[in-house]
Amino acid sequence: MPLKMLQVAAPVSVEANIRKIASGHECVISYHKGVLLDDDHALFFLLTKSGDRQQVIDALQQLLGTSSRARITILPVETTLPHVEMGGSTDTREELYYKMGQGARLDLNYLILTFLSTIVALIGLMQNNVAVVIGAMVIAPLLGPNLAFAFGTSLGDKEMMTQAFMTAIGGISLAVFVSAVIGFSWHELPDSHELMSRTEVDLSGIALAAASGVAGVLSLTSGLSMTLVGVMVAVALLPPAATFGFMLGRGEYLLAYGALLLLVVNVVCVNLSGLLVFLAKGIKPRLWFERRMATPYVLGGIAVWAVLLIMLIFVIDLRSLS
Repeated sequence: MPLKMLQVAAPVSVEANIRKIASGHECVISYHKGVLLDDDHALFFLLTKSGDRQQVIDALQQLLGTSSRARITILPVETTLPHVEMGGSTDTREELYYKMGQGARLDLNYLILTFLSTIVALIGLMQNNVAVVIGAMVIAPLLGPNLAFAFGTSLGDKEMMTQAFMTAIGGISLAVFVSAVIGFSWHELPDSHELMSRTEVDLSGIALAAASGVAGVLSLTSGLSMTLVGVMVAVALLPPAATFGFMLGRGEYLLAYGALLLLVVNVVCVNLSGLLVFLAKGIKPRLWFERRMATPYVLGGIAVWAVLLIMLIFVIDLRSLS
């Protein structure tokens, strides 16, 4: 949403500084002081639109860094009267961190959704039913950990990177395992174009995965529906993972290799494009020394993903010639 209300619980003594911050940034539509709290604290409200909202929040954090009771709460606002001219919506670093933290969490709900979406995706793939495959995309939770890993890399947050990596590996492994069990017990290889198309990889598949990563980050930073973006990312990740497991379970190792190659290409493309968009959007740590520490992670991440992508393109070219 373009409009956000910043509710600030802060010492009364910094009221003049908060007013100065509010008057010094164009994104602040209105400012007023609310009720008094205990221990000489008060609530302050800043109604903001897109623009330099991140700078306002950074300035408030710097001002209130020494107060243990200070708190900044970011609240969504549907509309305000009189009408305010607004540009595009962009979430702040703090809002994205909260979203990414949720998406990177490996819990029972994530595993259940992965299990169910894998079953639904396999049914659609084996029946050559595009509608059912799309239905699996709606419930597939593979968006969160992949973009959380790119986000953690852009901030140099090792804890988030580790958590997102483990969650992504856990989800893909579960999808492959469930698919392999079904493939092992299936009586014959289905005659399905949807299934067989996931055993081949070419440049169009790379373009799809790259577009998924870009769309995922742009939508996420713009506050749009994560479900819709999740569909795009799941299109690139879940079907090849399910196909790889199914073919592996059936002993069709050549076809399984093709699906695995497509899966790896998609993972690399989603993460590389996501990291590049985060970089282009200016997502970085607040403090200068944190930005300095994050730089090797960002540059290293881009280099590793780019090298892997070049190697995979080379492998795909060799495979097409054989």
